[in-house]
Amino acid sequence: MDIISYVLEGALEHQDSIGNGNVIRPGEVQRMSAGTGIQHSEFNASKIEPVHFLQIWIVPNRTGLPPSYEQKAFPVEERRGQLRLVAAPDGRGGAVTLHQDALLYIANLDAGARVTHAIARGRGVWLQVARGIAALNGTELREGDGAAVEDETALVIAGETETELLLFDLG
Repeated sequence: MDIISYVLEGALEHQDSIGNGNVIRPGEVQRMSAGTGIQHSEFNASKIEPVHFLQIWIVPNRTGLPPSYEQKAFPVEERRGQLRLVAAPDGRGGAVTLHQDALLYIANLDAGARVTHAIARGRGVWLQVARGIAALNGTELREGDGAAVEDETALVIAGETETELLLFDLG
């Protein structure tokens, strides 16, 4: 598995058997590939503050990969009002590297802000609303809602409130 962790609030501590030990904070994306084997744990880095995070598991496009780890920061300024690529097969644009034909974008939208995402033929999209309320092609989605989209050429996503979202463009 390629395991992506994204912290919304608080701090998540990671430790693994290949020597990584890091704290993941809001705006950071961690990608760990379990590959041929790794032991790992994630836990709240604070004794008093809660942690709220999303963890996404993606099946890699091949077996036998060695275990690996990446963690990168994507400041809110890079995500405000736009879709910021944070994970891609080739790691382009400073994104973490995935072992699958998948692109992960994160956006923070102010109320009234809009972004558009073109969808190439044969691809699908999963949109996850992490915070706030958004309209996806006119359909309201609230915090925690997700939507699968196929057979569309573009998505228009509007923040109805301050919104944080994850968009997966999948081959």
